[in-house]
Amino acid sequence: MISAHRHLHRTTSLARPARLTLIVGTAVLGVALTACSGGAAASDPKPGRGAGSTDAPDTRITVNLRGTQATAGRPVTVTLAVGRLKTVKVTAAEGDALTGRISGNGRTWTSDRAAAPGTEYSVEATDTEGGTDGAEFATAEAGKVNKLTLAPGKSTTVGIAQPLSIVFDNPVKDKAAVERGLKVTTSNNTEGSWGWLQDYSGKDRIDWRPKEYWKPGTRVTLDAELNGIDSGQAGGWFVRDYATTFSIGRDQVVEVDLDRHRLALRRDGQTIMDVPMSAGTPGGEKASWRGTAVLMAKEGTINMRSETVGLGDAYDKMVDSSMRLTWSGMYAHAAPWNAAYFGVANHSSGCVGMSDANAAELYRKAQVGDPFEISGADAKGTVAEGNGYGAWNVSWSDWQAKSALS
Repeated sequence: MISAHRHLHRTTSLARPARLTLIVGTAVLGVALTACSGGAAASDPKPGRGAGSTDAPDTRITVNLRGTQATAGRPVTVTLAVGRLKTVKVTAAEGDALTGRISGNGRTWTSDRAAAPGTEYSVEATDTEGGTDGAEFATAEAGKVNKLTLAPGKSTTVGIAQPLSIVFDNPVKDKAAVERGLKVTTSNNTEGSWGWLQDYSGKDRIDWRPKEYWKPGTRVTLDAELNGIDSGQAGGWFVRDYATTFSIGRDQVVEVDLDRHRLALRRDGQTIMDVPMSAGTPGGEKASWRGTAVLMAKEGTINMRSETVGLGDAYDKMVDSSMRLTWSGMYAHAAPWNAAYFGVANHSSGCVGMSDANAAELYRKAQVGDPFEISGADAKGTVAEGNGYGAWNVSWSDWQAKSALS
């Protein structure tokens, strides 16, 4: 922040007499200088600008933000009373500049983005006749800060069903303002849409999914230009931007048939695995989910315990080749203890179990982001949007309707 002893100032080009007098808010900048520097009073005629002067009158600029506690979240506007602006530069103390546009009549410059909280800015302006002026202001610190978690990770390669997913630490009330700051670009103009949902954790979340599965080789970039956006009551301000890039890998789909007790891996439409398995015991909470789940993570050997997923029958096992499909605890993994049921019946606690060898092979070949298309009657329902990445279980039109900008 600007200290109590640091005041607004102006700089004037030495190339010719100054023509611009910068006003911050509605006060002439000279007033601020007079109060602390002992300069001429604001009512005193300036050299060459007093009554009877033959020079042109002062060109006055107003800046909508002023002082050391200016309100963040608003674009910076610089307005010229007489003449035409040539250049305006608004720069944060950290060196980042706000881009902006001069209006058609040359009288006003407006920044493209809002001023961020807790930031010092300097303003430099010139008019078409070469006059220059400058000022400083600072925005108030954010009372509360909102942060986010992005998936997938930066510079990763993922499967054809992986959405772009953002989970927010705090509630997002102004969803439209936040969504407007999220810019997705793809290497092949993929059609897609943002959709708001509640994450399994209960937090606000927004996912971007294409209309159809990604094409292999697509490169995706997210620029989350959120610095200076207020997420709303109880949410707080964003005080930085975020960015990530990722690429789409092989065209792979895992098909799980609950009724036939089979799992198949299709690559480029060709079957490269077709193995027996046993999924969740039907008729209760141990049943598996149906619909499209997305491989969230390859977790390897992990400890699985019944109490973590709310099941009464106690189990506590170290499980190999574990591949997470939902936040609620549905995995595909090795389950040698269940070998008698592979290809015969669904008899697990909800996961898709295979032999050690088959699970290890699938683990090697699968990609995070691969879709698991699960079909069959032996299920307890469809994977919800927030329970992992269940957006593919929503029709395209219904998904588009989840955008705050629809």
